[in-house]
This record gives sequence, C-alpha cells and structure tokens, in this order.
Amino acid sequence: MADLSTVGNKTEDTIVCYAPTMITTNGVWQGDNPLDYSLPLFILQLTLVVVTTRLLVFLLKPFRQPRVIAEILVLDDEAFATMVIGAVVMTGVITPIVTHIYRPARRFLPYKRRTIQKSKPDAELRVLVCVHTPRNVPTIINLLEASNPTKKSPICVYVLHLVELTGRASAMLIVHNTRKTGRLALSRTQAQSDHIINAFENFEQHIVCVSIQPLTAISPYSTMHEDICNLAEDKRVAFIIIPFHKQQTVDGGMEATNPAFRSVNQNLLANAPCSIGILVDRGLSGSTRAANQVSHHIAVLFFGGPDDREALAYAWRMSEHEGICLTLMRFIPGEDAVEPATGPRADPSDPRILTVETDNDREGQHDDDYVKEIRMKKSNDESFFYIEKEVNNGEETVAAIRSMDISVHDLFIVGRGQGKISPLTAGLTDWSECPELGAIGDLLASSDFAANVSVLVVQQYIGLLQEDGVGTPGTPTHEFDENYSSIQVPTNRMSPSHREPPVFNSTH
Repeated sequence: MADLSTVGNKTEDTIVCYAPTMITTNGVWQGDNPLDYSLPLFILQLTLVVVTTRLLVFLLKPFRQPRVIAEILVLDDEAFATMVIGAVVMTGVITPIVTHIYRPARRFLPYKRRTIQKSKPDAELRVLVCVHTPRNVPTIINLLEASNPTKKSPICVYVLHLVELTGRASAMLIVHNTRKTGRLALSRTQAQSDHIINAFENFEQHIVCVSIQPLTAISPYSTMHEDICNLAEDKRVAFIIIPFHKQQTVDGGMEATNPAFRSVNQNLLANAPCSIGILVDRGLSGSTRAANQVSHHIAVLFFGGPDDREALAYAWRMSEHEGICLTLMRFIPGEDAVEPATGPRADPSDPRILTVETDNDREGQHDDDYVKEIRMKKSNDESFFYIEKEVNNGEETVAAIRSMDISVHDLFIVGRGQGKISPLTAGLTDWSECPELGAIGDLLASSDFAANVSVLVVQQYIGLLQEDGVGTPGTPTHEFDENYSSIQVPTNRMSPSHREPPVFNSTH
C-alpha cells in the first residue's frame, strides 16, 4: 500500500512515493538488493559486529594485551547482548506508544461531505476516477463533461491509473507533474499512462472549470483498494468512479477482461470512504469541438433508499447542464405487493422489528421529500420528465423497464440498493451474475438485456463510526450470493461493525 506522505525519487515528470513497509525481500534471484530492506540490513549489521568483535579479540590475544583493551576496542558479549535486548525492548515499546498517540483519522476530521447529495451546490466537487486501460477513458471523459462543471461548482478530477505490481516488494504511487511532449515511453505501462494522461489533459484544455491531477498506483490487486481509499481520504473526494470488470464485445455482449478487476471493485465497495459509482461502459457520446455542446438523455430508476437518492443527486447535477434531458422513473408498490417477511415466526412486539419498521418509514419519508424537492425545482424545466410506475413484484418491475424506449437514452443511473429489501425487486437477486451491482444494476448490465446503453451503479456512503470522538469511515454492508456466504460482513449499513472489512480474492 502506497503511503501518500512518503516522497521518494523525484524525476522531471513524476514523484515516486515508496511505501514504508520495505522489510523483507523477495530474494536476490528476483533482482532485489537485500541492502534496500530493513531486516536483511539489520541482520548484516549484527553479523559484522559479532565477526569484528571475535576477530579483534583473536588478534590481540598473542600480544598478551589485557582484556580491557579488547573491550575498549570492541563490544564484549555482555555489552552486545545488552544492546540487542535494549533494541528489541525499545522496538516493542515504541510501536504501541506511537499507535496510541498518532491517530491518522484526526487529520480527516473536517472531511464531512463524502457524498454528492450532501455536497454544497456552490462548492467544488472532487471526483476520483480509476482507469485500468485507455479503453476506459472516452466514456469517463464524456461522463465528466456531462457532470455540469461551472464556475460556481467546478470539478476537480483525480485520475488514477491502476497498474498491477509485478517484480517489486513494495507498492508505490506516482504523482505526475508537467509532462514533456515527444518523449518515448520506456515500457508498455508507461505508454498507457502517457496516453491516459494526454487524453485527460486535452479534456482539461477543452472544458472550462475542470482541473485534472493524474496519478498512477502500482500495487497488487489484493490491496489496490487500499491505495484508492487512502487517496480518496487524502484528497477529500466525494465520489469515486471505477470501471466495471466486463467490457462490451463486438456482438454487443459483455465479456470479463480481468477477474482481478472484479475483486478490486468488491473490496472498494466494502471499504470506500465516500460514495462510489461502478461504470458499465457501453459507450457515451461527447460534445463536438465545433459546437461545444452536450446532448444526452439520462434515465434514473428510483426504488428508494440511500443509494437511489445518491444516484438521483448525481443525475440532478447533470440535468442542470443545458444539453441534458433527465427522466426520473419512480417505482412504487402496488396494492398486491407483498412486503418481505422480517423473519420466521417473528414476534410483532419484538423491539428489533419495530426499529426496522421505523427505519423503513424514515427512509420512505426521505425518499418522498427528496423526489418532491426535485419535482418542485424542475417544474418549469421542459427537459425533465417524471414517471411513476406501480408494480407488485420483480417480474412486473422487469417488464416495466423493458417497456421503456431504451434507445432514446444514453445513460442509466441506478442505486445499488444494498441493505434495502423491497418487494419490487424480489426474486431478481436469485439469478444475479454480479451481485455487487445490485438487482437492477445487474439486470441492466447483463448480456441478455437488449440495450446499448451505459449504466452507472451508485452506492452512497453512509454513517461514521464514532471512536474516541473522532469520525472515521464506516463499512457498508453487502449481501452477496452463495459464493460469498462464508465471508463475514456486517448486516446493517447504518451501524458498521468493528470487525475488519472483507477482502475478496480474485480467484473466482
């Protein structure tokens, strides 16, 4: 995991940040220099002290010099043992003391606006964009362009190129400075980074009120989410955009490019310190350089809950752009909708059930208030369309979505809906290929969904875990299918658990 506060080699174009965890080496045969690592260097120093001590004692013995002379020149066994024991004790004592005194969470205490919904409309919006390959760039740039950057609310974009760590013992973060044109790339990874950086720098020059800061994170896929989360914390980002692990093929289907990308997304969803969106890329047109105008038709499928409100907040911001048309389709339960059971043989007087019902009522009131607010402010906007669909179950929900004129829309924005049990999506999760997208997101991203429309699945950051009066990011819950049934995860997004967040491997 790269440490943002540690700056190492500085070149003309980049600042390379090495992690302070270079303890052990992979071995000389892997091309590592043992002297660059703390443990082999410490062992070498101890060996030199012992060898030098014995050698001097051996050389002075024929001259019949007093033992005190040898002790003056070198350390005796007792002094050497005392020194080693003292070093071990100091190491064991200092670590817990520093851990207790230094709390990194305190530096993030003023960082409160971790969602788009809670962000001020007249303040800068900070977005962290993750890119695996140059193929991810066009749709992300067009999405940022449609996000309505203005002088009143500019957008600061941190572009993070994610690269797998190979052949090194430590991860690193590269912060790119002003680049030189015409320089030849030394590797395929550097060539991809140059291509990505040039594309976003051209975007910055083309669009006003947008600032770009390119970075490259080189780390193992198993810990790559930690670098993303640390960067989001350090830069006080409100929204993270990361590509879906599948890409569209020539025949319109969806094909997985790298299974490890999926594990990165899953770990990021479980540990993100702010709101996050997974972008299913099926193309998104941009503005023409001559007209400098954007024309998009965006649809929001609203079922209720924090994730859906965050998706609607982002779509609302985009709809303020004069070239954006927004369709809000809200799904409400019909008379025949069956509420999911709270549990087998549930006692109606159980206070836990009453708490769940109270939370559901409160969430429903938040949904009504937020939709009402948007409808009032958009009442005179001819580019805003509001539709209510009354459905009773998941089957009717799918039929209602398929009945839409999908070809008209360029982008669907939906909430992940995690932690929300709704009769409107009942049964849809049983056949989900990618549970991390939620029931509706998985439906829209599936290969059998006859649509050539990009999808943005949004998860809102909820809650702060209070520890010694210091706010730290909470860990949202995730309900996955049987493949993840053995993973211990919290069951309530509003009350994060004190357990370590789940980490997914890229073996599936």
